[in-house]
Amino acid sequence: MRTAILFPGQGSQFIGMADPWASHPAGAAVLEAASEALGRSVLAGCRDEEALRTTDFLQPALLACDVAAFRVLQAAGLTDPVGVAGHSLGEFAALVAADAIVLADALALVLVRGAAMQRAGQERPGAMCALLGVGADDAEALCAEARGDDELVVANRNSPAQSVVSGSVAVVERLEALAKERKVRAVRLPVAGAFHSELMRPAAQPVLDALVRIDVSDPVFPVAENVTGELVRDGERLRELVGQQMVSPVLWEDGVRNLAGAGAVRFIEAGPGDVLTKLMKRIDPALAALGVGDPEAAAAAAA
Repeated sequence: MRTAILFPGQGSQFIGMADPWASHPAGAAVLEAASEALGRSVLAGCRDEEALRTTDFLQPALLACDVAAFRVLQAAGLTDPVGVAGHSLGEFAALVAADAIVLADALALVLVRGAAMQRAGQERPGAMCALLGVGADDAEALCAEARGDDELVVANRNSPAQSVVSGSVAVVERLEALAKERKVRAVRLPVAGAFHSELMRPAAQPVLDALVRIDVSDPVFPVAENVTGELVRDGERLRELVGQQMVSPVLWEDGVRNLAGAGAVRFIEAGPGDVLTKLMKRIDPALAALGVGDPEAAAAAAA
């Protein structure tokens, strides 16, 4: 069955999320490499609720869990996917899976990214809010009505029935009040800033500086990139788009549809939780989707 691999980002974390992968040699090797790069135990940190609230630890820890899940899938026999995609932070795991970036460089990038985003969120406080049952066009109409002179954008175009908006705290609060009037369900996300908006601009330059110092190779299979949703097969194009990612909307639905157009009929979510698996059901119920939360599930999916 032609398969694409999806990697989750922030919002999928939970306490103990690294534990299942530590029980498998391929997963344990990734967690150990990440722990060495971080200078602290990923396994222990993922059991610490306070650590999981800090962007600068959470982002490399999630990357490690995503890559660990993929390595376990590989060890179980899953090879040559149609392509890969990662949601926001998960894109870095997709780049590692496609051999565009080595794990050590991805961890270094994400360490810079997480710390820069944490600082930007403190300097320019912002918030994100999911609008359920609302596609991107309707979400943009709500943003236009609530925006005023503030920064408010549709940050994640996730599915025909889910969009995420991002902006200053005050304008997100206005949007939530407007959504309530219009009987649209709005759910505030537990994030440290207005990700994928211009409020993250101060965080972009440190990531761009770090990107210049690493090798980005042509991927061995296509990466459905966040900024455009296009399937990218060129390393330099990936470098350019990753540099734009932090201040650009995530065109998730477009990326998934492009993977399906390339022949994927099954999508496996490699990493914590099942956020992307649930989104798949809203994007196209005809496409098979499943999450792999432990090595046993990975072995079953790879069989």
